[in-house]
Amino acid sequence: MGFEADEEILQDFLVESGEILELLSEQLVDLEQNPDDTDLLNAIFRGFHTVKGGAGFLQLDALVECCHVAENVFDILRNGKRRVDAELMDVVLQALDVVNEMFDQCRNREELVPANPALIEALAKLAVPEVAGAAVSDDTSITVDEAPSVDNAPEDGDITDDEFEQLLNALDSPETPSDATSNVDAPSVSSDDEITDEEFEKLLDDLHGTGKHSSADDNVASELAAPESGEITDDEFERLLDDLHGKGQFKDEVASGGASTPADAPSTGAPASDESSDVIDDSEFDKLLDDLHGQGKGPTVGGSKPTPESKPKPEPAPKAAPKPAAPVTPAAAKKPASKEQSIATETTVRVDTKRLDDIMNMVGELVLVRNRLKRLGDESENEAMHKAVSNLDVVTGDLQSAVMQTRMQPIKKVFGRFPRVVRDLARNLKKEVNLVLKGEDTDLDKNLVEALSDPLVHLVRNAVDHGVELPDIREANGKPRIGQVILAAEQEGDHILLSIKDDGAGMDPDVLRRKAVEKGLFDEDAAERLTDTECFNLIFAPGFSTKVEISDVSGRGVGMDVVKTKITQLNGTIAIDSVLGSGSHIVIKVPLTLAIMPTLMVLLDDQSFAFPLVSVVEIFHLDLSSTNIVDGQECVVVRDNVYPLFHIKRWLVKGTPNQPEAESAHVVIVSVGTKRVGFVVDQLVGQEEVVIKPLGRMLHGTPGMSGATITGDGRIALILDIPSLLQRYA
Repeated sequence: MGFEADEEILQDFLVESGEILELLSEQLVDLEQNPDDTDLLNAIFRGFHTVKGGAGFLQLDALVECCHVAENVFDILRNGKRRVDAELMDVVLQALDVVNEMFDQCRNREELVPANPALIEALAKLAVPEVAGAAVSDDTSITVDEAPSVDNAPEDGDITDDEFEQLLNALDSPETPSDATSNVDAPSVSSDDEITDEEFEKLLDDLHGTGKHSSADDNVASELAAPESGEITDDEFERLLDDLHGKGQFKDEVASGGASTPADAPSTGAPASDESSDVIDDSEFDKLLDDLHGQGKGPTVGGSKPTPESKPKPEPAPKAAPKPAAPVTPAAAKKPASKEQSIATETTVRVDTKRLDDIMNMVGELVLVRNRLKRLGDESENEAMHKAVSNLDVVTGDLQSAVMQTRMQPIKKVFGRFPRVVRDLARNLKKEVNLVLKGEDTDLDKNLVEALSDPLVHLVRNAVDHGVELPDIREANGKPRIGQVILAAEQEGDHILLSIKDDGAGMDPDVLRRKAVEKGLFDEDAAERLTDTECFNLIFAPGFSTKVEISDVSGRGVGMDVVKTKITQLNGTIAIDSVLGSGSHIVIKVPLTLAIMPTLMVLLDDQSFAFPLVSVVEIFHLDLSSTNIVDGQECVVVRDNVYPLFHIKRWLVKGTPNQPEAESAHVVIVSVGTKRVGFVVDQLVGQEEVVIKPLGRMLHGTPGMSGATITGDGRIALILDIPSLLQRYA
């Protein structure tokens, strides 16, 4: 194991590889939908390669082996030697699961369990090209097509313009980017823009005839063919000219200043002739061509300028000074990029979440002080006091929002796992399902991101299993073979709305009523009185399921009960709608954060209590003499809706049952899961943002109480947990 390595390096590996593995799960499912996406193939290849490299540095050999074989598979895929199919993806996804298991073991500092040899062997088989023979033959044909065509040179010793340009390019720096563009059509240059010794010899033979050129300095060719610095020195260029035209001919002609001799061409190549000029004019270039081809046999004046780049080509000597800058230019261009990249990475700082929680707690305390000052400011008649408190209110609100943003995470962190869940479940159930994700960039509190994971998994699995039909049934009903599940998120004020929608079979209220009677939840008369919405909400009852057979996916009636319980604990609500034959739509509403909660403050006698504002539906004043009794439960009718009515003071304030009833009171209608109830309160104080403080050890677990807070007037208020309150007292 490599856990004895530097802890900081290990943490960097865990963070980086964790992000890569999360992304790989999404990318692999996308690849199955887009098997020809080369960018995606390269990204997956790099992902496995990066994880392998980090694991190798930490000597995690089992993880290295599995990633290496998977990397080989994608190397074959990205080179087009194998096609992506469902069977291949099954094996690769299984390998990813094993890599994730090893990664969790590494995170927990446990000994890694090597992958199953059968899995490694299956991956190794997939890392072999499907049609190796065809690939080899293709490569061979490419090699033949690109073979040098020097043998096609004219027999009279002359070379064409293209061959002459190619020779000059070989003499010049072959690694320079400008030369690479002019060498595209040069038939004698290899793929790396350099010529071999044999090719250089052939060029000299074409110029002078086989064996006619001087062999005194044969090593010059090899020196020029692969120069270490990418250029030749003045001495080497002189030796080449001597080798081509005879020892000392050019120097003598330059000294005599002959105008019609070929020696004038390289006269500008001597540094002493014109140090300030880096190019030669047309007449000098013509003389050089006459010297190489013979008098009058070279190209015409119009052909002496095939490309602007060809003029400086025979003039490498004066370019000796600026040439070294050529390889520096790309490096110089890379430096700013790397600098920008380093700057970008330095703008993010990894902070322990405990530190963020501490900052959030201190901001919460500041909010309480602000509430207290606001109450005092309202009681004061000092105008300066009012302005100072108003400014403090604005600054505190901005600070609170800024600190809350540091705890926010995009819900994509949760959504990212569902393409894989839907893909595996659909293949298991022999269904064809397309998952559509919307609003992945919606931010919410990191604690909510983690808490919403399990409920959403149950809802998505339920949509695929219960909602979407088999392909043949869908076709028979006039639907596309491929079903669709839409998972969406959006922000609405201080809340997040999550919706899961499918275009499946929908729910039949009559079937749900019949199941409710069979389960003993209702008698037949009560079941018949249930509305369609109430029937849909039956699926959240414990043990309720419409499946006849129990499978490893569904049938036990547990999943939806878990969803309702978890959403209720998060002070959220859940609503469901369904149309038979068209599909179902489930909407979850949860607060953005659990740290600072907007509440409705009420008074029961002289004691303060707080309702979570997310649960409050409406408030009205009620004449208590107008209530009704239904099945022994006091109820109130509001706009043709019947709500159970509870006197909460009888539960929470000691000695209240002996007091006479008031003739009128305020009623707060709250939403609990899928139901609504009314609570009678003595006095409404107003809306207030509070910081939830946990109850002490002695009071922890008290039914109906989720915590406490300090109100603006300095008193302690208990925050009500409505679901547990009803479960305990109703």
